[in-house]
Amino acid sequence: MSTIVRKSPLPRYYQLKEIMREKIRNGEWKPGDLIPSERELGEQYGISRMTARQAITELVNEGLFYREQGKGTFVSRRKITQQLIHLTGFTEDMKARGQQPGTRVLSAEMRPADEAVAERLRIKPGLQIFRLHRLRLADGEPLAIEVSHISFIGCEKLLEEDLEHNSLYRLLETKYGLPLLEADQELEAGLIGSEEAQYLKVPVGSPALFTRRVTYTERNQPIEYASSVYCGNKYVFYTHMKREQLLS
Repeated sequence: MSTIVRKSPLPRYYQLKEIMREKIRNGEWKPGDLIPSERELGEQYGISRMTARQAITELVNEGLFYREQGKGTFVSRRKITQQLIHLTGFTEDMKARGQQPGTRVLSAEMRPADEAVAERLRIKPGLQIFRLHRLRLADGEPLAIEVSHISFIGCEKLLEEDLEHNSLYRLLETKYGLPLLEADQELEAGLIGSEEAQYLKVPVGSPALFTRRVTYTERNQPIEYASSVYCGNKYVFYTHMKREQLLS
């Protein structure tokens, strides 16, 4: 389908959606491309701007397009999928998908654990922990903001590490002898706030995936509590589940 068929039983907005899908499938519109405006689409296909707007909005909601305030609507890049089966770090995830991981350290400091963090790490409130605030990138594009709270004897030594070019998990395991065995992770859908929007270069109110992870060493000892904000139009979490068989 390359034109709007007036006598078709399919609504015109739906026909336009399929036309735009095909342009993405055949490579005419590539990830990151700016698509025509509602007015331009209306003139090209002989439809109203409202009809064009409905088609675009639905494809934004489906994740095929994304909007940037004041700039227009763009073709989304293929979403990065993370399986919720194996415990991996961001650097490992990106390399496994053939993408170049990048990190910008926003802050790294020792600070007293507040009650919420202390509860997650099973330590006393006020105990000094290492806090790492990072912007994570994939192929140079902002993807997520992570805040990691680390607690182990000698964690202040992490202040001396180059955490923009080295994997935190790899350092913990190889240099500090702390095997990371398992984790509990929570996922929550939400909207990106003003501070996150500046770092992730998306409009305030864009869809987001919020995660909270507690990572354990041996003997079920928490070592890290991390909270992250992922761009909802760039990232997908995936898991495979099996139903338990009932005994007859």
